[in-house]
Amino acid sequence: MKNEKIIYACLEHAEIALDDYVNSEEVAPQILKIQDENHKCSYCEKNAEYKIMA
Repeated sequence: MKNEKIIYACLEHAEIALDDYVNSEEVAPQILKIQDENHKCSYCEKNAEYKIMA
């Protein structure tokens, strides 16, 4: 079973995260709005607002 790639992103980096996901996985991802303060953006230290996954 392939490990599922998950990217967490703040509002500022959501578009970049989406592009990175599509470029690496070559499939359209699900984008979930989250309110969990335990996850930080994969690109900076802000709290993540989005979870991008298959």
